[in-house]
Amino acid sequence: MQKTIHLINRPKGTPTHDDFKLVEAPIGSPEQGEVLIRTVYISVDPYLRGRMNEGKSYIEPFKLDEVLSSAVIGQVEESKSDRFSKGDVVIGSLGWQEYSVVKDNEVRKVDHKQAPASAYLSVLGMTGLTAYFGLLDIGKPKEGETVVVSGAAGAVGSVVGQIAKLKGARVVGIAGSDEKISYLKDELGFDAAINYKTENVYKALKENCPDGIDVYFENVGGEIGDAVLPLLNNFARIPVCGAISGYNKAERDMGPRVQGYLIKTSSLMQGFTVGNYTSRFKEGAEALAGWLGEGKLKYEETVTEGFDHTVDAFLDLFEGKNLGKAVVKISDIQ
Repeated sequence: MQKTIHLINRPKGTPTHDDFKLVEAPIGSPEQGEVLIRTVYISVDPYLRGRMNEGKSYIEPFKLDEVLSSAVIGQVEESKSDRFSKGDVVIGSLGWQEYSVVKDNEVRKVDHKQAPASAYLSVLGMTGLTAYFGLLDIGKPKEGETVVVSGAAGAVGSVVGQIAKLKGARVVGIAGSDEKISYLKDELGFDAAINYKTENVYKALKENCPDGIDVYFENVGGEIGDAVLPLLNNFARIPVCGAISGYNKAERDMGPRVQGYLIKTSSLMQGFTVGNYTSRFKEGAEALAGWLGEGKLKYEETVTEGFDHTVDAFLDLFEGKNLGKAVVKISDIQ
């Protein structure tokens, strides 16, 4: 038998432990063309909160009383496939469970000798690709421009800021603790960083962006996004990756209307998901791996140990407890 995690209620506001249930289930055996995978790392991500709601979205909602899923790194325990051997390390969208039996086309191998396996859930995975395509395809930073990043110490934001620096931009990050501010400036080389919990964001942005804002990478929304709008330069670009400040609000999130700011500055504001760029994943992955190998990209992880703490790690995201990518370590690579 193995442990699995089910969603048993659709959260009202911020999720709690009462919305989840630990359920024991059989491990199962692979049939022809399938593999049995032991879970090594589970990725916990803010977007999963949206999948817990009913209604139309860019990805299908989770079903109640079924196993939750996200990106998972695992190791093949048993293979009945020509594509995989016992011991291969793989990645795929798998369940929050200790073992998974899946078809061999549902996972792909990762080279955990080139980079730590967990990196394929962060800088070399979907969060790194989200940063790469959102910033470069929509934000299009130019040398000497000013790029502002909210959620800057998170898995996506921290990579966005570093890529913007590689492109010669001045980078200002917004985060929620003094530890994160120091990390952005001292470790990642951001030109300035603002603690939204202790500073007036608008005043701090005005001071740290004397030439205005050319690119705003939006991860947070809410009052932080509102503070950016009056400081946009002409032809500014705003890639909208996320709006975590509103994910747990029971009522519709209200704020200043954006149309006037966009018209006045001829700015572009475009939402996106990394799934829009599936056909170009190879391009992004090669660029990110190259920068990482050259020491031009750094990444941080917040690792929670133990399957029983998976929900804890997910809930911690909404309190800003993670620095960089949040993952749960379930077992060791053998």
